[in-house]
Amino acid sequence: MGDYSGILSDLVDGSWVEPDTGKQYDIGIKDIVIRDSLDGAESKLIDRQHHGQAISIVSDPHTHDALGHRVYKALKADGQNVKEYIWETPQCSDKGVAHIRDATRNCDVRIAVGSGTVSDTVKYACFLDNRDYSVFATSPMNAFTTGTASVLFDGFKKSISCRGAQGVFFDLSVIANCPKRLISAAFADVICRTTSQVDWLMSHLLFDTTYTETPYTLLAYDEPGMIAGAADMLDGNVDALGMLTRISAIMGLGTRFTETTHSGSMAEHMISHYIDMFANEKHPRSSHGEQVGIATITMSQLQHQVLDCETAPLMHPTRIDRDFLRSRFGAASVDNMIAETQKKALDQQAADKLNARFNVEWDQLRGRLKKVMMPYELLDNAMQKAGCQRTAGDLELDAEFYREAVTGARYIRDRFSMLDIVDDSVGLQEFADSMPV
Repeated sequence: MGDYSGILSDLVDGSWVEPDTGKQYDIGIKDIVIRDSLDGAESKLIDRQHHGQAISIVSDPHTHDALGHRVYKALKADGQNVKEYIWETPQCSDKGVAHIRDATRNCDVRIAVGSGTVSDTVKYACFLDNRDYSVFATSPMNAFTTGTASVLFDGFKKSISCRGAQGVFFDLSVIANCPKRLISAAFADVICRTTSQVDWLMSHLLFDTTYTETPYTLLAYDEPGMIAGAADMLDGNVDALGMLTRISAIMGLGTRFTETTHSGSMAEHMISHYIDMFANEKHPRSSHGEQVGIATITMSQLQHQVLDCETAPLMHPTRIDRDFLRSRFGAASVDNMIAETQKKALDQQAADKLNARFNVEWDQLRGRLKKVMMPYELLDNAMQKAGCQRTAGDLELDAEFYREAVTGARYIRDRFSMLDIVDDSVGLQEFADSMPV
């Protein structure tokens, strides 16, 4: 039976050594398994993590059919104390979390089967209830190994630090049969490494915020091969899917090394969060990874536009127009957005300090950032081969609303990104008006 866990096995048992520092890590997950098939192994995988405990399996109607009921039957046949709950209308929100806590309150352990929505909801519910959980994935996305959950609170999406899963299990025979769009979305949610690293490293260089190379050292093992095999994934090639799944799992582990999601979630994710929060009727349903994909294209274009320029941007103090923001976003969200923006806002002194640095160090700074930035042509070609949506039009997303998302996303988080550089210098509107949508 083919096993594609690779370096993940070394991370699980603590034997991986970071080449540059000699450091070893405890990632907190006891088992990560990627195999061409897990059929027949489900009960053993769960029993070695949750022996003798009362188990609730949580899935949605699609993931129940794809894998959830198979897992339930396997555990039941082996005599484990197990129940299954099919969540008909999943949403990872405060209300959704409360629903799952109530619906599965008589268990010791929850097993999430499938989507990021189900996984994040179970993750946060178990954190609140101080219970363990594990995950059987039905797509190759990175949400399953991360220690955070993205949860909507009164319409405002927050990234909540939780405990990670005890076991994370990927059956490639199931993943190969998931909708092609989910495979493409997973690819997009990993290749965003390029834009998130540029933003995070830039924040570190300018403001000495926390930064570590560890997640990127790990991602570099598979990123070239993943890009080379981009077209093969959609054909069900097990080797290509195994590589995508492994690098997605590594991407999710970034929080284990940094205690933040910054290594894989910067401006491109803020644009996605904006879409989720404010699109309403302008937004046909799309997945998180698909949104991140089009936002990664946008951010790569913006980053190249700034960093390819020999002239440094001229920074100004951040202007937070509270009345405008309230009229644009409504009272329910705007106080949070203002608070997040104030944490990174430039006053006159900070703007002057940046301008003085740029006058002396601009070539050095942009050179350092361009070293970690994937060439735009390589990014765009790889995403085309992987079947990724690349424009707002590809997602049937209203063009004017997407422009609004690009100009408004900087207010979603306190993370300093290229959106802030451009908006606090020449303004984002000109870029938003000219970008392909």
